[in-house]
Amino acid sequence: MLVIIQAILLIFVALGGLLVVKVRDPLRQTIALSFYGLLLALLFFAFQAPDVALSAIVVGSVALPLMILLALGKVREARPREPRPQEAQP
Repeated sequence: MLVIIQAILLIFVALGGLLVVKVRDPLRQTIALSFYGLLLALLFFAFQAPDVALSAIVVGSVALPLMILLALGKVREARPREPRPQEAQP
């Protein structure tokens, strides 16, 4: 039974990694990265490494996405806003 759970989690981790790579929007990519960190933590727990799983939760699901979100906020704050194109006037 444990082997089946491990195989399913391995498949989910592979699909999650593919999702992180395929998403183009940085905000959505950060959210996908956070879920990927949770999947990795579940995988480590299934492989009976709870200490590594706890570290993966802290780093992969909380710390890294938080740092990326803060950096995205700073970049968007520093970038000058472009005016929206006006609708065509008749």
